[in-house]
Amino acid sequence: MYKIAVMGDQDSIYGFAALGLVPFSITDPQTAEKKLRELAEGGDYAVIYITEALAAKIEPEIERYRSAGLPAVILIPGASGNTGRGIMAVKKSVEQAVGSDIIFNGQ
Repeated sequence: MYKIAVMGDQDSIYGFAALGLVPFSITDPQTAEKKLRELAEGGDYAVIYITEALAAKIEPEIERYRSAGLPAVILIPGASGNTGRGIMAVKKSVEQAVGSDIIFNGQ
């Protein structure tokens, strides 16, 4: 059975453990890149949630896994708020899959 991980600062991710997700409290970009690589290439995780603030620091590493089937790397807002990066990543993925912007209709 696959697992689901969540990476980010402690304040943003501590509650996810109660839902059965495996939390990784990380703020350092180098540590985050290493952990993402470990989780993605280990084969145990189907979904990896990363806070938008942390994702902004490791974008090139996240891009390596965008086109892979598993794991799905999904950006989520953190305790500091929503930056919009997560919804833009979903928009980009939908555009690639469908061939057009069906979420925002070009806005």
